[in-house]
Amino acid sequence: MSTASVPLPNWITYGLMPLLNLLVAFFISGLVVWWIGEDPIAALKLLIEGSLGRGDAIGFTLFYATSFIFTGLSVAVAFHAGLFNIGSEGQAYLGGLGAALVALALDHYVPWYVTMPFAVIGAALFGAAWAFIPAWLQAKRGSHIVITTIMFNFIGAALMVYLLVNVLIVPGKMAPETRTFLPGGQLPKLDWLMAWFGLKLGPAPFNVSFLIALVMAFLVWVLIWRTKLGYEMRTLGISPSAAVYAGIPYGRTVIIAMLISGGLAGMMALNPVMGASARLQVEFVGGAGFVGIAVSLMGRSHPLGIVLAALLFGILYQGGADLSFEMPNITREMIVVIQGLVILFAGALEYMFRPAMVHLYQRLRRA
Repeated sequence: MSTASVPLPNWITYGLMPLLNLLVAFFISGLVVWWIGEDPIAALKLLIEGSLGRGDAIGFTLFYATSFIFTGLSVAVAFHAGLFNIGSEGQAYLGGLGAALVALALDHYVPWYVTMPFAVIGAALFGAAWAFIPAWLQAKRGSHIVITTIMFNFIGAALMVYLLVNVLIVPGKMAPETRTFLPGGQLPKLDWLMAWFGLKLGPAPFNVSFLIALVMAFLVWVLIWRTKLGYEMRTLGISPSAAVYAGIPYGRTVIIAMLISGGLAGMMALNPVMGASARLQVEFVGGAGFVGIAVSLMGRSHPLGIVLAALLFGILYQGGADLSFEMPNITREMIVVIQGLVILFAGALEYMFRPAMVHLYQRLRRA
């Protein structure tokens, strides 16, 4: 019997195998660090201390993780419906436009907690709108969702540059950005949350969007595993022909799944636009849409796994910045190599240990 068809307990599939993949990735990374003449153990200590050793470091780690949670959930929702949404980057760009327009319109008149729900809706609507055309082309014309979504990333980035340079720019300024939002258009920091643990947030832009991301993770779990729509999406993702035979409308399900996916990607913009810089700038997404693909793969497209994988990548981003500063031989490019190894083993090679795990598990059961 093929090992691919042998069921394994969830603690092996979702716990042990990802852990083994992660350990192998860090082992190979350690060999690379050793090869360039640095101490891998010292590098690992600096990585951990730089991301989790201080209040401000934890704040930056959670700030990065917040963006990755949104984009990871975006990729996961589409993936459950059998769609590979590569367009979270572009959808986040348009989501930033939606959030910024709400903040610019309301920050003079209402406090942040009134602006926030409208900004969430605006970011989600703009992100969903940017996902609609690729979704419609996939559902009605059979266009490949990977090609259309990745092309829309470039269109979205170009559209954002045009709007910031020609429409939204502050008159008399050279920088292509909007004006700074007033306090009514800014998401406050979560320094009170850090204070619960006796930590000081410092300059880290860790903000309320983290709580919104956790709420969205819970709602995605409810959607996928506790609703009729989620069942239809999962059925479509496993077997489109069986789903259509069972009466599940293919076109409607594809479009709805992509709209939800685009909306989640758009909400990622709340974190950098309203929580960190308090204005809309060029390239505020910073590659978070593409990192979300790795986060979703590593988290097995489950909201809890996505939150944990996002925290890991937040550690790599923040700890990697400190590591490259303390050990100049380990450049920022080396940190990207480590991230790539994590993606390789946790994503592309996620089933590398499965045959051995199956044989070992069967032996233990027989014993």
